[in-house]
Amino acid sequence: MQTPTSLAPKTSAELKKLLEHDTKVKVAGIDVDGVLRGKYMSKEKFISVATSDGFGFCSVIFGWDMHDMVYTKELLISNRANGYRDLLASIDLSTFRRIPWENNVPFFLVSFLDPDTKEPICADPRGVLRKVIEQVGSKGLKCYAGCEYEYFQFQETPHTLAEKKFTNLQPLTSGMHGYSLLRTQLNTEYFNDLFDESTKFEVPLEAHHTETGPGVYETALAYTTADRMADNAILFKFLAKSIGMKRGVVPSFMAKPWGNLPGCSGHIHVSLRDEHGRNIFAVSESELRSGRSGASHSETRFFSEEGEYFLAGVLDGLPDIMPLLVPTINGYKRLVGGEAFWAPNAVTYGYDSRAASIRIISPPSVPKAATRLEIRVPGADMNPYFALSAIYALGLRGIEKKLKLPGPPISQLTPEDKLTGKVKMLPQSLETATERMLRPESVAREVFGDDFVDHFGGTRQHEVRLWNEAVTNWEVERYLELA
Repeated sequence: MQTPTSLAPKTSAELKKLLEHDTKVKVAGIDVDGVLRGKYMSKEKFISVATSDGFGFCSVIFGWDMHDMVYTKELLISNRANGYRDLLASIDLSTFRRIPWENNVPFFLVSFLDPDTKEPICADPRGVLRKVIEQVGSKGLKCYAGCEYEYFQFQETPHTLAEKKFTNLQPLTSGMHGYSLLRTQLNTEYFNDLFDESTKFEVPLEAHHTETGPGVYETALAYTTADRMADNAILFKFLAKSIGMKRGVVPSFMAKPWGNLPGCSGHIHVSLRDEHGRNIFAVSESELRSGRSGASHSETRFFSEEGEYFLAGVLDGLPDIMPLLVPTINGYKRLVGGEAFWAPNAVTYGYDSRAASIRIISPPSVPKAATRLEIRVPGADMNPYFALSAIYALGLRGIEKKLKLPGPPISQLTPEDKLTGKVKMLPQSLETATERMLRPESVAREVFGDDFVDHFGGTRQHEVRLWNEAVTNWEVERYLELA
């Protein structure tokens, strides 16, 4: 993983010097739901295991869901049969930073290894992404990415959420005020803390503003390598929730908290660079002046042939990897399509189009070096490691197979095209998305292998089962009296 700071230690001596005045260290890994799972360690214990294979960490974190409910079926990682034996938690020294709102305690991320083989376990988010990045790297290419989060803020605490049973919650501000300079002044300390503490926490931001909706913010994380971006995206959520608790605010990255309002996106920007640092999605200077003559459509005339292959690969496999982009029951309620909420639900692409699932961003809208794709399907509830892994694995498949772009871009489609089948629709629920991903012929199995797909698919089946068994307020209000 890319070093977030030049102070990251490389040897035991450097580590001891770095932690000279500390008494404890915080470490954490990531589970399949994108939840940080970690603990404090004494400095002495940490130093003793930091440059070895790692330390024991209970495998149950891959055997239960985000609310610590054990999965309803036996999965490959962590099960009753082996008694939830320990995994190896391998400390990534390059992720060193200090947590400024916790008295600058040292912090490191870990990856999880099989204790017998010392290889990454199939379900570890950091390990999955690292494997894909290495596959891309074998082609002489490097993955770069950016993430944007939209998220609601509630003037609540974890205690009041429970007391109110998550109903009648108070938004931090009222009304629909996107890009407002006034609304940020109502909670200026909290708003600015998110930006300033992110800088101190080695999670640099590019932009931070209000978005449309009561108490909604949008934050764009600074573009960087894909592995660093995934770490930063997870850590920004941790930061926002931590700062919020200190100020009596609960930021929510739930994809669709309100049925009648836009949901919360987790848009991902991606590009590839060669060994010389050249963006391979960008066209040459001569092509830029005249428009690429071999482009499949006019909307890709400022996009390279390799970029088209990558885009075609993502479009081809998109329906089969949807749970990796939209992993929750609620996330599919955000994907309503149409112009109102800009949450596409079909396999579409378009030049600078926010109505498409994949937006091509290229000259003349941006400098040539900034040419990229924006994947607009994920919500803010995504696991960025899995989402980025899926995008790059599909894109690499497209390059290797030299896939051609399907159908016309969104600018050439009509509303009737969805009804006639001219446009391929994305799965509309986690249940159908998981069923599609688990098919024997699924593209997900081709690019990720059976072990990962079966394990992750099993966790999503668990989520679906809990939803199917739940009795909601809507059902009670609709049927209790009149049915």
